[in-house]
Amino acid sequence: MQFVRDRLNFLFRSTKGLILVAVAMIALETAVFGMLSGPMAEIGVRDVVVRALRMDLVQAEREGRIIILYHSIAMAVVAIESYMITGLLKMKEFYRAAVRVLVSIGYLMAMIFGMGFAYWGHNWAFHGLYIAGLTLIFFAGVLLTIGLWPWNKETYQPDKAYARTKKGVDMERVAFFATAATTLISAGFGAIPGSFFGNGFEAFLAENIIRYPEKTTMEYSVIGHLHIMLALIAIMITLIVGRWLNFKGILHKIAMPLIILGTIVLNLGVWGVVTPLEPVAHMIIYVGATPAMLGALMLVIFGWQKLIREGVAGIQKPSFLQKLAALVRDPLKFGPLWQMVFMNFTVSGIGILMAVRLDEIFRVWPAREERIELTGHWHVLSAIIATIILLYYGDMIGLKGKVRKLYGWAIIILSDIAFASVTLFEMKRLFITEATQQPLVNTVMLLMDFGLGMLLVILAMVMAWRLADLFKKNGRWTEELGQDDLSAEVR
Repeated sequence: MQFVRDRLNFLFRSTKGLILVAVAMIALETAVFGMLSGPMAEIGVRDVVVRALRMDLVQAEREGRIIILYHSIAMAVVAIESYMITGLLKMKEFYRAAVRVLVSIGYLMAMIFGMGFAYWGHNWAFHGLYIAGLTLIFFAGVLLTIGLWPWNKETYQPDKAYARTKKGVDMERVAFFATAATTLISAGFGAIPGSFFGNGFEAFLAENIIRYPEKTTMEYSVIGHLHIMLALIAIMITLIVGRWLNFKGILHKIAMPLIILGTIVLNLGVWGVVTPLEPVAHMIIYVGATPAMLGALMLVIFGWQKLIREGVAGIQKPSFLQKLAALVRDPLKFGPLWQMVFMNFTVSGIGILMAVRLDEIFRVWPAREERIELTGHWHVLSAIIATIILLYYGDMIGLKGKVRKLYGWAIIILSDIAFASVTLFEMKRLFITEATQQPLVNTVMLLMDFGLGMLLVILAMVMAWRLADLFKKNGRWTEELGQDDLSAEVR
């Protein structure tokens, strides 16, 4: 009995154990339900999985299933970010413990009962428990926002190397607070139309209605909710990476006000989509996205400078190649920053191009092509955030030596092959005709499937290793149990 109690204590009370459980749940869900995707259907795997697991799939209900699937995974990601924040930032123990308990119960309820309702018949008790799980997560977010209140003198920043006001208010903490608070409001922004299901409002996928000449307020709300929640998750992981890398100095003082401003304006633009401001809402969104992206750029510059400086510390006049080698010597520190840069080529840049030249280029394409671009755009952003979390997790659990390098570079290279392939597939109509596209389509689809498939294999290997470690009397888990904070100094 003590054997089980000790393991459960690690998995559900320590920071690293909680993150491990959430990563494992995401990995399991991605592996199982990824077997239902289009490429898997083409080779017959989907039918085998559906029969083996006795899933109840009705084609007319596909949109509803996908919505619950996305929310289940997203809630686990929100839980992981919450664990990281409570492990990195100083806050009262009550808020720290309450947030962890509520968000853990919430995402597990949403994931287990939501997927049970969506894929194994419609037991409405399961749907009620799914909604209850989402509610618990929202309440956890309320407590987290209160716990992050930056105008508490106990959390003031005494070190002038970090961004702060004249009175000492920690601007980085203000950025965390602003992101958490606007996330709560934006969650409600999506929950309102969700509350009207069964009362004249039906489930739909945003990419399917993008060319409707007229959209209802509820439809605009759902589309806005999708965009802003992804953006806020990305902003929060940027702040988390900055705290992990001890972001400070002049670049930190420039970045934090930019991120705070960008977060607030970006949210105002998205909320404006359902108001009379709708005609200019996109311009407000662009204005908000720009400073937020510039803040992330400051983090990348700081991080790369720090890696180079540490790598050539013993060399008087390092050459360009020596600086480059120092930059890439640790893939787990280099990777998250590189992924932020790579995202501009596969997500941000593509999104801006599409918005600027929407009527001149993209609306001339067949609707199916625009739908592909939109779907790929959202999926790549989500997946890049996932790879950043996995790279941070690798450092968190203390991977060293060759294993550290293999794990880090495998995630970076395989994911970037997949994301680049998706981008080529999205934008193929810019440089190739439909009559001659098939060789290109076949190639990029194979590369995409290979990259994502191998990523899942690597994740499965890590999860198998961690599972085997749990059965050891003095495994790595015993060390991590006592390492509740994620940084040497929680500030």
